[in-house]
Amino acid sequence: MLTYLILTVFGVLSGVTTVLFGFGGGFVIVPLLFSILTVDLGRGTSASPAAMHVAVATSTAVMVVNSFMATMRHARLGNLVAAELWPLAGYIAIGAGIGAMLATSASDDVMRWAFVAYLGVTILDCLLRRGFLSRAADGGPLPRMPAQFTAVAGIIIGTIATFLGVGGSVMTVPMNRRRGMDMTRATAMATPLTLPVALVGAGIYMLLPADAVAVSQWQVGSVDGLAFVVLVIGSLLGIRAAAPFIGRIPDGWHARTYLLLLVVVLIGMIV
Repeated sequence: MLTYLILTVFGVLSGVTTVLFGFGGGFVIVPLLFSILTVDLGRGTSASPAAMHVAVATSTAVMVVNSFMATMRHARLGNLVAAELWPLAGYIAIGAGIGAMLATSASDDVMRWAFVAYLGVTILDCLLRRGFLSRAADGGPLPRMPAQFTAVAGIIIGTIATFLGVGGSVMTVPMNRRRGMDMTRATAMATPLTLPVALVGAGIYMLLPADAVAVSQWQVGSVDGLAFVVLVIGSLLGIRAAAPFIGRIPDGWHARTYLLLLVVVLIGMIV
């Protein structure tokens, strides 16, 4: 029972971080599920070498719901720039397929430490390179991304995001921030761009043979079905609770809080 309560609370947190920071939930869910599947919290699950695989797969499935609901919220508020979504989303979907296939053959340790390294590099980049903590530009039309850059960036974002189960926000938010978007719009744009990652990745993970990464009787492929349901219920509550705060966080504080959340997740994953 304690485990389900923890999952619900973290589901709420993932909903809040999705709608306000564009995370999709992965940075909250992956470390949590990894811990639960590695240390028995009364759920009848013992330590498993497949813990990271199931955590990533389940996180990716939860992101389908989180990203869709958050996208609908931001669309109603006019925070999305349709012209900026395509063809980047298509290239992200291609990368998502590559990332999911790579994850199926990677070891648990490789996935865990890749997650840690990815977070560490992202944090340092946001701290040391100009344009994130303060906007690189203010007002005016956004500079267009060259077609080749869009293709390469999209495939890289999709591959890394699906491999780690974190969505693409930690690449798309800083990228759009440095192009001149305020944090409200940059995080809003991350939600629809996470959808192709979540849909492609979750589909592949659910088609995998469950016995290859079995840690729960509720598994569908690599996705823990029971954890998915509990997390989604919490996430929907979190999205609803956080929606009134969209666009009301001062830009500078929004950027700093985004970065602080990444640091907290990094520490939690290492510990």
